[in-house]
Formats: sequence, structure tokens, C-alpha cells
Amino acid sequence: MLCHGPSMKSVDVFYRRLVNLCGVTSALIFATMTVLVSWDVVSRNIQFGQLPWIVELTEYAMPAATFLAAPWLLHRAEHVRMEVLVSALSPAAAHTCGVLANLIGLAISFVFVWYGLAIIVDARSIGAQVIKTLVFPEWWLFVPLPAAGALMSIEFIRRLASRGGGA
Repeated sequence: MLCHGPSMKSVDVFYRRLVNLCGVTSALIFATMTVLVSWDVVSRNIQFGQLPWIVELTEYAMPAATFLAAPWLLHRAEHVRMEVLVSALSPAAAHTCGVLANLIGLAISFVFVWYGLAIIVDARSIGAQVIKTLVFPEWWLFVPLPAAGALMSIEFIRRLASRGGGA
């Protein structure tokens, strides 16, 4: 933990709550998608009709939920790791591998932030709209990308600053 004094402890608590909120929000999105898609299938099969926006909403919600879950999983160290490889390495090599993985993850997270913000700015500047069953500004779809990238960047920086950068 990187806390030094009461103000850093408050920042750390805020950060942990924000990351946990991302995980809870992701879970709620996946649960809602499950209920809506199940309802759509059942209602079509009993000839009750269908709601065409359910499939579309699910298309938009799935990547959003995935990007929201990523910082939470990373913070909890429940992301994908090559345990077989790491366990076969010497402690020094495993540490080096962890540092490299964190640096690569940080670089990719920065790309998510930069690219996500560039897409949002571009979509807003031209007034791009999603026009299907649902109609809304296109940039809304991309908000999770830089948000998740920023939180993952923070987590990778935290990892690199603690434990000597190994993960």
C-alpha cells in the first residue's frame, strides 16, 4: 500500500471504493443483460412479442461491462496470469517478468485512455449519433474506454511502486 498520512489514506479509500463500484456496476449490467435477454427469448417463444431494443442494448452494454470489470479484476489480482510460466521461473526472473507485465499493461492502459478520449472528442465534434432502434450520441459508447484505462493505469502504477514492481 502506498499510503503516507491521512490524506493519502483518504485517496486510497476513495480509489478502492471507485474500483469496487466499477465491479458492482459491471455485475449489475451483466445481470440486467441476462434478465432482459431471457425475457426476450421467453416472450418471443410464447408469442408475447419482442422488444427490439433489448438486443441492441446488450450489444452496447457488454463492452461497457467488460471495461468496467477490468480495473476491479486487476485490483483484486484476479486477471489472467500465466501461472505455469511464472512458477517455472526463478524468483528473480519471475519478478522481472512481473515488472515487464506491469509496464506493458501500463502502456496499453495509456493507449486506452488516449484513444478513448480521441474517439470521444472526435465523435462529439462531428455530432455523431447512433441511429438504430435507440438514438443517442455516439460518444457515450466510448466513455468506459478511457475511464477503465485511467483506473487500470493507476493500478499498474501502484503495482510498480509497491513490491518492487513485480505482480
